[in-house]
Amino acid sequence: MRMDKNQLTDGPIISGFSGGGFKVDDGVYRALLITPQRADGWSPPPIAALGADDVAPLFALDPLPEFLLLGTGPLLVRPPLPFVRAIEARGLGIEAMDSRAAARAWAVLRGEGRWIAAALYPL
Repeated sequence: MRMDKNQLTDGPIISGFSGGGFKVDDGVYRALLITPQRADGWSPPPIAALGADDVAPLFALDPLPEFLLLGTGPLLVRPPLPFVRAIEARGLGIEAMDSRAAARAWAVLRGEGRWIAAALYPL
């Protein structure tokens, strides 16, 4: 699948899905941490063990993102409550959804110029 959006902002955009991963610029990532400034491969723990330290690179964004999009894999899975509380304690909102929906939301929101971050589990 390819997601065609008129890009109004700079930085990485998830343009589609390829080979079981997320296509960003010239790379394909099985799991992904992405900010308006960069996209990096990610080796996430099982969702039940997810902690704030696992997404710590996203907190280096200055200013902090408006919220975190959490793509939980092929299905929506509720993230662990301690993780949600830790994210909220940093002043961020969190939106969990399946990873394909989160990737599409990333493209739309960044196309609008929104300052967000995302952590996407494998498809």
